[in-house]
Amino acid sequence: MRTFLAFIALLAPAAAHAAEVTIDSAAFVERTVADSSGKTKTVLEAPKVVTPGDRVVFVLTYRNGGSQPATGFVINNPLPAAVAYDGSEGTQPVVSVDGGKSWGALAVLKVTQPDGSVRPATSADVTHLRWTFAAIAPGQTGKLSFRGVVK
Repeated sequence: MRTFLAFIALLAPAAAHAAEVTIDSAAFVERTVADSSGKTKTVLEAPKVVTPGDRVVFVLTYRNGGSQPATGFVINNPLPAAVAYDGSEGTQPVVSVDGGKSWGALAVLKVTQPDGSVRPATSADVTHLRWTFAAIAPGQTGKLSFRGVVK
């Protein structure tokens, strides 16, 4: 088991390079709970303790607080080693399976095995996610989200 504080320390996205754009990150655990009538529903909760198999939703909120557009803005987000990537909602990122050295769509990336053989990359191989914006207008805000499963 990992405590929330140890887990959240791994979630901070890489520092943004445009001083006017701020990025906040949050992580939630997806739980199935029964309501008062006994019907089940899925809810997002602040993670107090996460265990293998828990589904986690990461939300990045960005805002351009400046008076000029932030052009060519890139958000690089390392995926915690204890989490296997399980897809993104909305704007799709490119991913890295080699610690951020190379990027692309998961379907075209390859992983070199210790014996030198090469295999197609899987979501469990993802180490980083990247979103690129042509421009973020002054005052513009947005959210990006992706899911993972605790290993």
